[in-house]
Amino acid sequence: MTKLRGGLIQMGLKASTDKDPETIRKAMIEAHIPLIEEAGEKGVQVLCFQEVFTQPYFCPSQDTKWYDAAEAIPDGPTTKLMQDYAKKYEMVIVVPIYEADEVTGVYYNTAAVIDADGTYLGKYRKTHIPQVSGFWEKFFFKPGSSDWPVFETRYCKLGVYICYDRHFPEGWRALALNGAEYIVNPSATVAGLSEYLWKLEQPASAAANGCYIGAINRVGTEAPWNIGEFYGQSYFVNPRGQIEAIASRDKDELIIHDMDMDKVREVRNLWQFFRDRRPDSYYPLVAEE
Repeated sequence: MTKLRGGLIQMGLKASTDKDPETIRKAMIEAHIPLIEEAGEKGVQVLCFQEVFTQPYFCPSQDTKWYDAAEAIPDGPTTKLMQDYAKKYEMVIVVPIYEADEVTGVYYNTAAVIDADGTYLGKYRKTHIPQVSGFWEKFFFKPGSSDWPVFETRYCKLGVYICYDRHFPEGWRALALNGAEYIVNPSATVAGLSEYLWKLEQPASAAANGCYIGAINRVGTEAPWNIGEFYGQSYFVNPRGQIEAIASRDKDELIIHDMDMDKVREVRNLWQFFRDRRPDSYYPLVAEE
C-alpha cells in the first residue's frame, strides 16, 4: 500500500471580532501551533487548515476593517511562519489566508502551498465567489483565475479547491485532469441546507474523479453576525466516494488519516471516466451566448 498520511485542523474563533485583525491573527496562530506540532510529531505528510484560518468568517459584514486582515503571499508573516514549520517537520502545509495582491486594494481568498522542505510552491485563488445574504464575499474577494494548479509535492500531486468552489464540478474535474490525486477543500460553512450538501457533493466529486478529498470546516458561532453554526465534521473521502474518517461537530480537532493512494489508480482503471469523456461534445456548455 502506498500510504499518504493526511491531517486536517478545524477550529473555532479564538478572539472577539471587536479586536483588530492582527490581534485575531496572533490568537488563531497561537491556538493552531500545538495542533501543527502534534501533526508533525505524528508523521502527517500533508496538513491543511480551514478557509481564511487566521480570521473569523467576516463576510456577513461589509466592514472595510477586514481589509487589514489581508497578507502578502509568500512574503507575509503567516506564510513565512508555516514555511518554518513545514521544514521542521518535513510536512507539506496548505495555508488558506486572506491575500493582499501586489496591486493595492485588490484582495483574494487564497491558499498557499508549502512543500516538505519549506519551499513555497505556489497558490490557488478561490475561483467562484458567492454574493448572497450573509455571504457578501464579492465585497472582500476578487475571483481568482489560477488555471487549476496541481502542486508536485514531496508526497503527492496535490490540488486545492476552496469552500463555495465545491458546488461547481468543473473545477474538481480540471484538477484531476491536471494530475491531482488528493484535493483539499478548506471551507467555512454553516448548518442548514449546506450541511446536507457537505456529505453529498465531495464524496460524489471524489468518485467522479477517482481521487481522495480532504474537506475542512470551522466550528462554533461567530458574533456579532451569528449566521449559524459552523458544524465542523471535517473528513477524508476516498476515490470510491466513501468517507473514511470524520471529525466531531463542535470541537477544535486535528484529524489524521492514512490514505491508500493505490486506490486512485485502482478506481480510475476500473471506471475509466477519463477515457470515456467526450470533451468534443461539451463546447455548448461553455460557449458564450
